[in-house]
Amino acid sequence: MTWSIATYDAATGAFAVAVATKNLAVGATVPHLRAGVGAVATQSISNRYLGPAVLDGMERGLKPDAAIAEAIGADAGRELRQVHAVDRFGRTAAWTGENCVMWCGSSSSVAVSVAGNMLANSEVVPATLAAFMAEPDQLLPERMMAAMLAGDAAGGDRRGRQSSAMVLTTTEDFPDLNLRVDDHTMPLVELQRLLAIWRRDRAPLLGNMPRKADPAGVIDLDAIEAPWIAAGLDLRLRR
Repeated sequence: MTWSIATYDAATGAFAVAVATKNLAVGATVPHLRAGVGAVATQSISNRYLGPAVLDGMERGLKPDAAIAEAIGADAGRELRQVHAVDRFGRTAAWTGENCVMWCGSSSSVAVSVAGNMLANSEVVPATLAAFMAEPDQLLPERMMAAMLAGDAAGGDRRGRQSSAMVLTTTEDFPDLNLRVDDHTMPLVELQRLLAIWRRDRAPLLGNMPRKADPAGVIDLDAIEAPWIAAGLDLRLRR
């Protein structure tokens, strides 16, 4: 009921998943990421436990195909599932169960995997992958956005449109980027709008936040207030 892209950027250490579907709140069930380990998308008749299980396997050193095989091996509903993954070596793997609704399938290249089911046609997945591969110098979130829009233009979900999401993590235990469009007539267009706002307002501040390399983050009061003052706001921290 979904198509998604999962990828790894060796230059930044980023793992990311973008996804769209004709179903409510796809971001709540499909993307699973773990810094330094990998990215997984679990879809079709989703089993959310498969995401962490595949990540656990890859963290133990299994290749993505072995990690997926181990995870679905314990799932009696495996033939209803679609799962794909990428690890920190750029290796990918995908599983599409025999009971998934056509069109269903996957395609991949180095460090990127695209998979979908219940799609309008067989062009959605290759169109998504081709658009991603066509812009190697583009920033990763925007590159994934272009890929998903290309898949949508090729037909997308055969039932229509409703929700989309994009999640990206680098070094931390929480995402650098976590955007969801839970219910919208044009969810990818709305996701693109939100991504532009994130790029403008949020991305420049990521280095100021508490993180493993700097557990407190920026705490200088004047530095925190500077953008408020520049924006003409009368907000001030108490002293």
